[in-house]
Amino acid sequence: MTRLELYHQKTKQFSWKGPFFFILTCLLLTVGFFIFRYYYQSTIKIESPEENLGSQVVIHLPDGKEVFTYENYIFEKDGRTSYKGERNTIDLTGGTVTYENWE
Repeated sequence: MTRLELYHQKTKQFSWKGPFFFILTCLLLTVGFFIFRYYYQSTIKIESPEENLGSQVVIHLPDGKEVFTYENYIFEKDGRTSYKGERNTIDLTGGTVTYENWE
């Protein structure tokens, strides 16, 4: 037996089982993560509270202009009629309030 045959009798064969199962496990974990994420995000529902605005009104001002608003935005304080919106307050004193459906 030569020295070459003594030290190189059989070459070690590469096993495909280890990398195959590793890649398969990573793939299954990734798919499972995305399915769980999709299911979890679809169960979250954000609902805003229902706001009661009242009936629709039209305020006819003495100068001929009209203000279209809802009943709950109008208030009276010290004999003055005012509109209180999200960002501003408008004095509507002297206007006539009529209940109409507008669009």
